Amino acid sequence: MNFASDNWAGASERVMAALNTANDGFAAAYGADDLTRRVEARFNDIFERDVAVFFVATGTAANALALSAANRPGGAIFCHAEAHAAVDECGAPEFFTGGAKLVGLHGPNGKITPDGLSQALGAFHEGFVHHGQPQAVTITQSSEIGTVYSVEEIRAVKAVAKTRDIPLHMDGARFANALVSLGVSPAEMTWKAGVDMLSFGGTKNGCWCAEAVVMFDPDKATAMPWLRKRGAQLFSKSRFVAAQFDGYLADGYWLDLARHSNAMAQTLADAIEAIPHARLAARPQANELFAIVPKARIAALRAAGGSFYEWPSEGLAPEQRPAADEELIRLVTSFATRDEHIAGFAAVLAG
Repeated sequence: MNFASDNWAGASERVMAALNTANDGFAAAYGADDLTRRVEARFNDIFERDVAVFFVATGTAANALALSAANRPGGAIFCHAEAHAAVDECGAPEFFTGGAKLVGLHGPNGKITPDGLSQALGAFHEGFVHHGQPQAVTITQSSEIGTVYSVEEIRAVKAVAKTRDIPLHMDGARFANALVSLGVSPAEMTWKAGVDMLSFGGTKNGCWCAEAVVMFDPDKATAMPWLRKRGAQLFSKSRFVAAQFDGYLADGYWLDLARHSNAMAQTLADAIEAIPHARLAARPQANELFAIVPKARIAALRAAGGSFYEWPSEGLAPEQRPAADEELIRLVTSFATRDEHIAGFAAVLAG
C-alpha cells in the first residue's frame, strides 16, 4: 500500500535486464561507448528530429543544468510558485545558474497561465538593470499537483515567452505519464508546441537512475558538455545510464509503464470516491491524486502499512479545502502498483 511516491518503487524488469547485459565486458568511458551513442540516436527517433541529449543522475540536475544553459547575468526565470524547481530543489537552479532569480507565479491547478506570465514579464523592463532580465520560462509536466498542460496550453505559454525571446523549458520528471494522458506524440508535446529544452525523466517511471537533458536545437547546446562536467554530472560509466534508457525505451515499454501507472491512479480514485467519508480534490490526470480523508483514519492507514504524505491545502479553492477533522493527502501510483494494493488501502480507509 505504498503511495508515497513513484520514486519508492524499484526498477522495472526490462531496465534491470538491460543493466545486467551492459555489465558484460569493457566499453569506452564518458559517453564514447557504442550503447550511449545508439541510445542518443534513439532520442532523435522518439522526438522526430535531431536533438542533443545529455545524461544526468537526477531530475534536479537536469532542471538546474538546462536552466543554467539559458541563463545570463541578471537572469530571471519564471515558473509556477509550487514548481519542483522553486520548492523542492534546495536552491540548485539558483546555484547552478550563478544566481538567477526564480520568479514564482500563481495559477490555478498547478499551472501558470499566459496572462499571469505576461503580467510577470511586464515587471521586468527591457534594459532596466536594477530588475534584471527574463531568461527562461519553465513548466512542470505533469505538474506538482498532478495536472497536465494540454498542447494548446503549452503553445499559449510559449507565445508569451516568445514576446521576450526567451526559451521554454519543460520539467518532465513525469513526462511519460503526461504524454499518455494526452495521447499525443513526444514531438507534439514538446518542440512542436514550442518547448526548447526538456528534462526527460525515467527514474519515476521504472528506471533506476536515468534522467536526461534534451535540447531541441543542438546548435544551442554547445555549452552543455562543460556545464554538465562542471556540475559533476558526467558519468564515467555512461553505458549504465544508456542501458537503462535502452531497456526503458525499447518497443514502447516506457509508455506501457506510464499507462499502467495512470490506470492505477484512476482505479484508486474510483475506490476513494466509493467511500462516503472520503473525497477527491479532483480526478487525477496522470499518476498523482489528492484525497481528503478523516484525520482519524490516517493512523489506521499507516498502521496497516499505508505510505503517503499529508499535503498543504492552500492551493485548493476555499470550498474544496479539508474541514477541521480532515486532512488532504497525496497518493502516487507507479508501474509497480497492483490492484491488491489499492483494495487493501480502500478497505482500511473505509474502516
